[in-house]
Amino acid sequence: MAEKRLTSYQVIILGFLGIILLGSLLLSLPFATRQRVCAPYSDALFTAVSAVCVTGLVVQDTGTYWSGFGQGVILALIQIGGLGVVTGAWSFYLLAGRPISLKQRSTMQDAISAPQVGGIVRLTGFLLKGVLLFELLGSIVLCFVFGRQFGLGRGIWMGVFHSISAFCNAGFDLMGGYASLSAYRSNPAVVLTVCCLILVGGLGFLTWADLKSCGWHVKRYRMQTKIILVSTLLLVVMPAVLFAALEFHDLHGGERVLAALFQAVTPRTAGFNTVDLQQMSQAGQGLIILLMLIGGAPGSTAGGMKLTSAAVLLSTAWSVCLRKEHTQFFGRRVQQQTVRTALTIGLLYLSMFVFGGLILSRAEGLPLLPCLFETASAIGTVGLSLGLTPGLGSLSRIILMLLMFVGRVGSLTLIYAALSGTRSSAARLPEEVCAVG
Repeated sequence: MAEKRLTSYQVIILGFLGIILLGSLLLSLPFATRQRVCAPYSDALFTAVSAVCVTGLVVQDTGTYWSGFGQGVILALIQIGGLGVVTGAWSFYLLAGRPISLKQRSTMQDAISAPQVGGIVRLTGFLLKGVLLFELLGSIVLCFVFGRQFGLGRGIWMGVFHSISAFCNAGFDLMGGYASLSAYRSNPAVVLTVCCLILVGGLGFLTWADLKSCGWHVKRYRMQTKIILVSTLLLVVMPAVLFAALEFHDLHGGERVLAALFQAVTPRTAGFNTVDLQQMSQAGQGLIILLMLIGGAPGSTAGGMKLTSAAVLLSTAWSVCLRKEHTQFFGRRVQQQTVRTALTIGLLYLSMFVFGGLILSRAEGLPLLPCLFETASAIGTVGLSLGLTPGLGSLSRIILMLLMFVGRVGSLTLIYAALSGTRSSAARLPEEVCAVG
């Protein structure tokens, strides 16, 4: 009887589950909390899921509840989750100089959404160097700011923690009182550094490689890179303008501009905030929900539906309106399989987002919009909250954990892992017209 081997998708799923289990056990230890008592396992598990899935939703305040050891565990989980469990594991192979098998290279390809197996080890090495460089630069800037307030030792820890959390699009903070970075909303060094880390981490590792190889020769960029760059620019500028015009009326001048910019960037998908989200209008909260669902680029530290999926859906709708046969960008035609995949991802994400919100609303007896905000934050692996998460019951926490997990590993990854043993039929069925619209 032939040995059944795990597929790449199953390895990815099991890798994430294994790290979550390990992290939850470490956070359950007595010295993981400041009170030196064992945290309830439900709290430890929720925190581990949120950290590995780089979300930032918390049921206990990270800065005041967890000890230095507990915060260190959370930071390690964030870094592993941001890189991807598989990428992180193979990184140790590379550092140890051990050879990488073809099967392992294939798994790495699926983990970072690379177009081909060739050059995957070199790409992973480039990825690690880039991650360390950006996190180091962010840490240096933030250490100067936090060092003046908290002292040298504490300032360095705060700088490193928030730099990694921002780059990995996690949104965990150590400020205490669930205040996030609201005390620094008028500090350009903090706001702009965190924004840059979020955006760079959310561009995707393949985008980095394309920018490095092609430099300023925009015409040589791959279509995917162009879509990501243009979409990122639009989804920063347009929401920032809307927020500045319609929200934050109690702020003025540069402080209002910084607040609007930060709230345009952080839903993609970091989870920091510099303003009280509960004081925003429902229109502003709805705009944040939309940004959280879209998320960042594929193969990045960000979650969500992904920029490319949203762009393909919009372009497909536009092509239908213009009666064009194919979806296209920048003079290039998009493969039909890509369009079908984007449609499937969009339907899955929207369905889980809506049904999750409905279950939370019914289980907790809360208005629907705040519950949809929490589920969008979970499945988009964002971490922004209207203050509901710490008080949720067991069923609602399970729903959020499942949404965070799906949002990080990808809905199709779960489906492919579950259906790995099935085979598709090569037969073509008769065609018949079905009216729609």
